[in-house]
Amino acid sequence: MSNLIPLFKQIKAFVFDVDGVMTPGQVLVTEEGYMLRSVNIKDGYAVQHAVKSGYHVAIISGGKSEGMRKRFEGLGVQHIYLGQQEKLGAFADFLKNTKLNPEDVAYMGDDLPDVPVLEKVGLACCPKDACADVLQVAQFISQVRGGEGCVRDLIERTMKLQDSWHNDETHKW
Repeated sequence: MSNLIPLFKQIKAFVFDVDGVMTPGQVLVTEEGYMLRSVNIKDGYAVQHAVKSGYHVAIISGGKSEGMRKRFEGLGVQHIYLGQQEKLGAFADFLKNTKLNPEDVAYMGDDLPDVPVLEKVGLACCPKDACADVLQVAQFISQVRGGEGCVRDLIERTMKLQDSWHNDETHKW
């Protein structure tokens, strides 16, 4: 972990996959055909705290759930890319819109479609239950499973190393 500290300290943005990272990777399908996902409230707190603290946050997902879009918009996420089977294009658009470099970004994904982006970023991250190919590419493997707080783990570690986790201005409601 100590060899990763310089990588954590250079992060200016967080980009996340949804299914398997923000969710446990399970979908409940109703009789009407709706697909329901669950998210972790502590992950949500960390996301909105990062946004309020000035970090850029993006979502790049193969899924197309408008419920997820509303969830992330409610947390202040301004860069939401849904329906992205090939994620590099969305990542390039995010970099262009934020004027960031790939090394400024921590990306967390859990499955094969995430690998091309993981190979480009400054800090490649995944939950502990990611697929084997992602585990091989990841520099930081959270000891938390997808949908159970791995997002909070990454954001909190990064912000604490940058002395921005406990910022009185962002805690005012």
